[in-house]
Amino acid sequence: MRHIDISYNWSPNSSPALLQNQTSPLRNPLMDLLQAVRSAGSISAAAKTMGLSYRHVWGELKRWEDVLSQPLIIWEKGQAAQLTEFADKLLWAERQAQARLTPQINALQAELEKTFAVAFDPSSHLLTLYASHDDGLLGLQNHCARQSLHLDMRFCGSVDAIRALNEGRCMVAGFHAPVEPDSDSLVARTYRPLLKRGQHKLISFARRDQGLMVRPGNPRQLTSWQDMTRPDVRIVNRALGTGTRLLLDQWLQSHGLSGSAIRGYEHEESSHAGVAACVAAGRADVGLGIASAARAQNLDFVPLTQENYWLVCLKSALDTPPIGQLLSVLQSQPWQQQINQLAGYQAPADCGQIQSLKLRLPWWN
Repeated sequence: MRHIDISYNWSPNSSPALLQNQTSPLRNPLMDLLQAVRSAGSISAAAKTMGLSYRHVWGELKRWEDVLSQPLIIWEKGQAAQLTEFADKLLWAERQAQARLTPQINALQAELEKTFAVAFDPSSHLLTLYASHDDGLLGLQNHCARQSLHLDMRFCGSVDAIRALNEGRCMVAGFHAPVEPDSDSLVARTYRPLLKRGQHKLISFARRDQGLMVRPGNPRQLTSWQDMTRPDVRIVNRALGTGTRLLLDQWLQSHGLSGSAIRGYEHEESSHAGVAACVAAGRADVGLGIASAARAQNLDFVPLTQENYWLVCLKSALDTPPIGQLLSVLQSQPWQQQINQLAGYQAPADCGQIQSLKLRLPWWN
């Protein structure tokens, strides 16, 4: 079995007449050579038909014979060039594949043209965003795309997202923190070294609830942080470096406890959706997460704390078109109405406004 690579190319806008004359939506140079030799009856005539030199066509046929380890042309001096049985079967197979796959190939071609149209549209912008997993951001991605702002979004932990921003791997990072974190809390000590006053600027995005995701009816009657330490309760945790894991570790630390006080502390999932799926499947009794993820799995949700979800960028990026367009979307009424409809979310009064680190993150005061 030979491996087949599929590639694409760009060409100037073609007229409808030219498109109608195109023999197939997916072209292969070897098949074009073989078809030309068969139609013209000689390599020299085939080369002339294709606008190529005899030497080039002859060399390409020889190269393909080496690649495929099969003869393609019956090379008899003084005789008209003929395709070998293998070459005939190649052309037959190609016709069969084209007949079966043309609709799918045409659809793929149209999708590629539609997608790449973004790159050629001067009014559209691309913004790379690394962020802690958030359902609100998924909604923002779809909302922005309809307005020619395309968010290239990568979900990771809050800490990793800010590090990606500082290392130049993204233009915006997303992280979350309690509305009023203690200045000596684990959250404050984790984020403070990563963000620099005068260099970073906060963008107000959303306020959301964090709480317990539990099975319908809350059979274990879990209502507080303390309930997660009960010996009859199994939790599913978020990964190290995520903002949600920071919240849990901060609560443990503030009560003089370690992860060993919680059954299932080592069981980690990479997203709120993953945590909710574990609880729904009965592999855990509870997980810390957001209300929208619980609702998606038909789970009950017990709110424990509110937090701000922040977007952050470098001060030097504020005047760039992608950031300007992002701020405009966040400040718009349609977007704020959309996020207010998401379970456990609300748009803050200053949504889309630039915020000072010193004023909005109280651990610097």
